[in-house]
Amino acid sequence: MKEAIVAAGPKVQIIDSPIPEPNDDQVLIRVIVSGCNPKDWKLPEWMPDKPPLNQGDDIAGIVEKVGSRVWEFKPGDRVAAFHEMFSPHGSFAEYAVAWQHTTFHIPQETSFEEAAALPLAAMTAALGLFSRLGLPEPWTKAVPDEERENTPLVIYGASSAVGYYALQLAKKSNIHPLICIAGRAGSERIAPLLDQSKGDVLIDYREGEKAVVEGIKKALNGRPLLHAFDAVSEKGTPEHLAQVLSQPVKKGDKEVRAKVTFVLFDKMGVPDYVDQSTTNVGSVHRDEKDFGYVWYRYMARGLQEGWFKAQRTEVLPGGLAGVQEGLERLRDGKASAVKYVYRIKETEGVERSDE
Repeated sequence: MKEAIVAAGPKVQIIDSPIPEPNDDQVLIRVIVSGCNPKDWKLPEWMPDKPPLNQGDDIAGIVEKVGSRVWEFKPGDRVAAFHEMFSPHGSFAEYAVAWQHTTFHIPQETSFEEAAALPLAAMTAALGLFSRLGLPEPWTKAVPDEERENTPLVIYGASSAVGYYALQLAKKSNIHPLICIAGRAGSERIAPLLDQSKGDVLIDYREGEKAVVEGIKKALNGRPLLHAFDAVSEKGTPEHLAQVLSQPVKKGDKEVRAKVTFVLFDKMGVPDYVDQSTTNVGSVHRDEKDFGYVWYRYMARGLQEGWFKAQRTEVLPGGLAGVQEGLERLRDGKASAVKYVYRIKETEGVERSDE
């Protein structure tokens, strides 16, 4: 099979590899469309001593073969999956391997292109909101709507893939007001999702730090900010949040600390009285397997019911030959509210007709 290997640069090489075999708890997927993410070019730069690897983690395709303990899937099923990072047999190939708990069925109405935009970014959003920030999940009955609708949440980078999914999931959980910070794609992609009657607002980061900070304070309307999801985590965003995150507040006999979660590892400029975390999506392959299992299935239901939608996609031509261009665009900051995806059948030397 054809497979794309990514080295620092980024530099992409297409090679011939054997079709992998799934273990007892894995699924072998014939990849129809692969998505890509910023980490696909960043990780080779951050870890130059590691050998080049197929960095693709967003799989959309058809089940080819299943392991002996796989019970939810069978050959022929339409699925999407999150490939385990740092492991072989990723989505930049004709065939990829995923664990059954991070594989999920996709509705017939969902295209493979849309499905390939989901696995890594959507799970990052879910983990950030409900595991790191501790916000109530949609089905949690213990938290009444009145409390949910008085829980300000800042989503910095709301038009990014992670931010776009975080916005939809927070809405499903009835978290408001949603204070969304975005750029040129905000008015088109984000504003229509907001509920102004519940205090939701869109703030344009291009207006500068002062305008962002003042816009957040205005939207808070005197309420403390105890939750922030930084889906950018660079170029000053932590410092902006540091100016608006609340000091600990008393709720009954308890002291509640503000929480912020980042998508990158370096966290700078946030005061010590704020609880900081990194949302590492790879945790669903380690200590948060149950979280990943439940949420991927809930997202699939959301796709079918229509309240959850994929980020806008752009198909880059050439199949695996387009991976180079996609990673360069991500490196150069040219992606705006779009997810780059690749149709594997367009790869030179691949002969098949995909449904």
